[in-house]
Amino acid sequence: MKDQNCAYCMQDEKVRAFAYPVCEMKTGFLYVFREQSKRGRCILAHKKHVSELIDLTDEERDLFFADIAKAARAIHKVFKPDKLNYGAYGDTGHHLHFHLCPKYKGGEEWGGTFEMNSGKTILSDEEYEEMAQKLREALETV
Repeated sequence: MKDQNCAYCMQDEKVRAFAYPVCEMKTGFLYVFREQSKRGRCILAHKKHVSELIDLTDEERDLFFADIAKAARAIHKVFKPDKLNYGAYGDTGHHLHFHLCPKYKGGEEWGGTFEMNSGKTILSDEEYEEMAQKLREALETV
C-alpha cells in the first residue's frame, strides 16, 4: 500500500529534494542523500509503507536487513569510510527507512551522532549521478 502523501512511496519531487536515486533493491529503494558532508551517505527506504520494523514479517525484516548490509558493503567499497553509522528515525515521516552514514576519522562528527541535515555540502546532479553509478557497479559485485 502506498501513502499518497509520502515522499518515499511516491518517489517524486518530494524525495528528490533530499535524495538522489541509485537503484531499486529487493526490498527497497536506495538513494544518495543530497547533503554530503559525510561522503557516501545514503538512505534505503522500504518498498512497503510501514512505520516500524515490527510492521514487517520476520522474513521481510530479514530481507530488508540483507539489503541494508549489501548497500553498506557497496558504500564501504566505493567510499572507504572508517565506520558506517546507521539511523532509523521517522518521527514525522512514518515510512521505514535507514540512513547509512559513512564516518571518517578526523572528519566531521567523528565520535558523535551525525546531524540529520546540516545543509553544508550540496553537490551537482552530475556529481550525485557519478556517486550513484559507482554504487550501482559496486552492488553488482558485493
